[in-house]
Amino acid sequence: MSEWTTDDAEDLYRIQRWSDGYFGIGADGKLLALPNVGKQEVPIALQDVVDELLDQNVQFPVVMRFHDILKNRVKQINESFAAAIADFEYEAPYRGVYPIKVNQMREVVDEIVEAGRPYHYGLEAGSKPELMAVLSYDTGPEALTICNGYKDKDFLRLALLGRKLGRNVVVVIEKFSEIEPLLRLATEMEVQPIIGLRVKMRVKTEGRWSESSGERAKFGLTTSEILNAIRLIQETGYGDAIRLLHFHVGSQLSDIRFVREAVQEAARIYARLVKRGVPLTYLDIGGGLAVDYDGSQTIGLSSMNYTMDDYAGCVVAEVKQICDLEEVAHPTLVTESGRAITAHHSCVVMRVIGEIANDANPIATDPVDDEHILVTNMRDLLADLAEDKNYQDVYNEASSLLDDVLSAFKLGILGLEELARAETLYWRLLRAIAKGLETAEFVSEDLRHIETPLHSQYLCNFSLFQSAADVWAIRQILPVAPITRLNEAPSRNCTLADITCDSDGRIIEFIGEQSNRTALPLHNLVAGEGYYIGLFLTGAYQDVMGDMHNLFGRLNEAHIFCDPEDPTGFYIEEFVAGSSSGQVLNIMQYNPAAMAGQVKAMIDRTVANGQLRSREGVKLVDFYEACLSSYTYLLGPELGELP
Repeated sequence: MSEWTTDDAEDLYRIQRWSDGYFGIGADGKLLALPNVGKQEVPIALQDVVDELLDQNVQFPVVMRFHDILKNRVKQINESFAAAIADFEYEAPYRGVYPIKVNQMREVVDEIVEAGRPYHYGLEAGSKPELMAVLSYDTGPEALTICNGYKDKDFLRLALLGRKLGRNVVVVIEKFSEIEPLLRLATEMEVQPIIGLRVKMRVKTEGRWSESSGERAKFGLTTSEILNAIRLIQETGYGDAIRLLHFHVGSQLSDIRFVREAVQEAARIYARLVKRGVPLTYLDIGGGLAVDYDGSQTIGLSSMNYTMDDYAGCVVAEVKQICDLEEVAHPTLVTESGRAITAHHSCVVMRVIGEIANDANPIATDPVDDEHILVTNMRDLLADLAEDKNYQDVYNEASSLLDDVLSAFKLGILGLEELARAETLYWRLLRAIAKGLETAEFVSEDLRHIETPLHSQYLCNFSLFQSAADVWAIRQILPVAPITRLNEAPSRNCTLADITCDSDGRIIEFIGEQSNRTALPLHNLVAGEGYYIGLFLTGAYQDVMGDMHNLFGRLNEAHIFCDPEDPTGFYIEEFVAGSSSGQVLNIMQYNPAAMAGQVKAMIDRTVANGQLRSREGVKLVDFYEACLSSYTYLLGPELGELP
């Protein structure tokens, strides 16, 4: 067998393919962040970040945010559209907006606004709290603020407040009933609104979010409603306010064919409305720009068959062609891409704290006096396996023997120790068969899955429901890779288990070469050495959709920037502490101070009864109060975890 190299690790974990060049592998086997694509002279080793955080007594798991990646994504989408506009001689600009629902974290929005300022990049809000956040940002005089979602009077008033402040706030009409209150409030507040109309597209897409499109879509106006809305708005004297046509046909559009078809339909509607005298100037094609989570570059649910440049070129070319045919001016193009902007910048780094395996901690299997014949037969089967290469027959006999062993135990014929010896021998036999099959010319259907029960579960200090909700909810594939030892061959096939008390808290599907894997090759755990794993592409939705399952709460965060002058190539600009036990309890309407008081009272009574010494009672009160203010996740060994 040839020596393992980092190229082999790249083939296994496909890091360059799913990361779009933002991550790679160093010669020393460390996983690298490469925030500025093409400038790999300043790589950041994730293990170096881990070591620095451990030196600062930061507990894991930790969300690592590489803000330079975030800024680069904003730059990339704007420059992709600028290049397409120049190539196709398109006669209007691009004015993208970031939908903050994808990740509303202040630090994320701050970076996007700052990076987008030279491009007049705006923000989109879909609720009152989101709009309040968006209005607090100075995005520049040409940037748009798009208001989507269902709206009440306060939502509309907030939007018009933005207009009072000179902002380009566009109220997108999702329901016909939103028109009358908007116009009434505009008259009351003496301000000219900017109105957008969302059209229900006839194009039907595929995938998880296909219901966002078609006639059964949740949002938008039918063609008849569009015409009636325009008539009502014009009759009320606000016809000049209709400036934007909006549509959305689904998130994570993996096939560019659907992008093309949707843009063609929308551009035709836009052009025909303009020819009817509607003063539209913006065409908002919504979201849908995908992320290649598995790096396969296909139309699979977790992939995409196009690049960001392809996407921009498709949009620009299709709109230009139809507008030229209809002889109307080219509209200013708007997109609401969020997933593609934020996904790459964030990852969750967690420590493996143990291994769960069927053949872990085996019992001694040496022959003993008066051993039951079933146990002896299992041992003999294992001993004879070296000579008997008919793995199928051996597997069949072993499976039958194990059934007999279990039946004998249930009938009281076998004792616990004999059952344990037989099970241990069985797992050794299965592992020996699996090893032999590695060089077999033919493997039967039965034996193809023999390794599945042999897969280890690596127990990781994180909550799937908090950090990767989509993995549980919609079986989203997120890339997983170790952050060190990538120059060593992995020796264990593993699934990942979290520390919640829920059986669903597992990752059991991983990126594979042709299809998804049911286990991920990882390295063996070495006593006394931390083994850290990264869960990647978590910057979109995962950051903000996590729940309070088991009251674990938000993770610690490290905000990391490139620094070519620093020996490590980076600096940690900010550390944001995750949730404490007291904070998550307070969210669930517990009163941590009252809880501490109640526990203290119980301890005081125990001391008064003579069951506990006063000194010990004080220490226990202090311990309980310290737990209320501490991190919800497990302590690492360097911070006092028991072995």
